[in-house]
Amino acid sequence: MISIALLAVASMYSSVGHGGASGYLAILSLTSFAVMEDDWLKQHAWSLNLIVAGLAFYQFNKASHHIPSLSVPFILGSFPMAFMGGFIELDGGIYDSLLSIILVLAGFRLLLPQGAGFSEKVRWGFWRCVAIGGLIGLISGLVGIGGGVLLSPLLIILHVGSPKEVAATSALFIWVNSASGLFGSAVAEGILLDWGALIPFSIAVLIGGFLGSRYGSSIASERGVRVMLSAVLLIAASKRILSVI
Repeated sequence: MISIALLAVASMYSSVGHGGASGYLAILSLTSFAVMEDDWLKQHAWSLNLIVAGLAFYQFNKASHHIPSLSVPFILGSFPMAFMGGFIELDGGIYDSLLSIILVLAGFRLLLPQGAGFSEKVRWGFWRCVAIGGLIGLISGLVGIGGGVLLSPLLIILHVGSPKEVAATSALFIWVNSASGLFGSAVAEGILLDWGALIPFSIAVLIGGFLGSRYGSSIASERGVRVMLSAVLLIAASKRILSVI
């Protein structure tokens, strides 16, 4: 049952270039694995993220949606900060409340019609992108996600790229942050991976990630990607709100 749920989450998240860590954490928190320590949950979520985000990036890049100049500055800022965040334990109550508000606003904003000029892409300054990537990377390391739920709506709402270009950048961004956060956590707490659980979970998200990323990169319309991304954000927000309550 857990594997089926993880497969569904991976399919949905990968269709918009996300790894699905927030969804994996939500599912595991509703099972007997909820009693495991936070670092255990984070390391397993990051491990699954590596599989799904890697598949997503491959598919979106193969479909020629990746723009290296859009990805590089965010990644340069994020990966050292994600590593640092892996060392730090965070009281998630306040942060989850703030993040839930951000995700809800971003999710509803993506459902609204875009104003004139949305197709005009705005390129930010290099160092501003590095700073933003660093902030998101730190948050990702602290809470055990890849950061796509923060980066994607920011890039789309501010017209930095098309939805599929953003999906490609987000997938690579998430993969790097997940690897960096996992390494940082392993250095601080040791490797806590349970291979008996991780292997079947990995097979499930591998299948889901392939199906979802193939659909999102090659079949879905731009509008469809925006709607799916909105759904992902609102679901992630609802899970965090419920965890706070």
